[in-house]
Amino acid sequence: MSTFEKTPGGSRGTNMPSFAVPVMKFVNGLMIRQSRRSGRAAGLDALVLTTVGAKSGQQRQTLLGCFPESDGSWLIVASAGGSAANPAWYHNLAAHPDQVQAEVKGRTMHVTPSQLAGPERDEAWRRIVTAQPRYKGYEKKTDRQLPIIRLTATG
Repeated sequence: MSTFEKTPGGSRGTNMPSFAVPVMKFVNGLMIRQSRRSGRAAGLDALVLTTVGAKSGQQRQTLLGCFPESDGSWLIVASAGGSAANPAWYHNLAAHPDQVQAEVKGRTMHVTPSQLAGPERDEAWRRIVTAQPRYKGYEKKTDRQLPIIRLTATG
């Protein structure tokens, strides 16, 4: 069962200029192909998250750094590089939590997203920034709390 409490956006953070969006989509496609071969991207364990657009209803794929958990689940962070706004994939998860897939090392599975809160989130955040200190920088760029989502394989 999905548990999802949408975290509001912030009032400050990094912004991507509109002219960069097509370039980022192209680079995302290249990196997805690379990560399908290696299971890694930009020095991180990675997965390809497939969501259904909150407004469009179209499938969307996003390459994300992930943090494998001992129980077989994965943690992902809705950092958007420290943007004031939550990433689009986060809104898609909230809108259609029952239509989410993750591709990890060439294996695609349906997953259930659950947003972490309270002490569980705090402990996960500690593990994440210990494993990848760059996430501390994302947190410093914005005044919003970066949502942490657990993806658990279903079926």
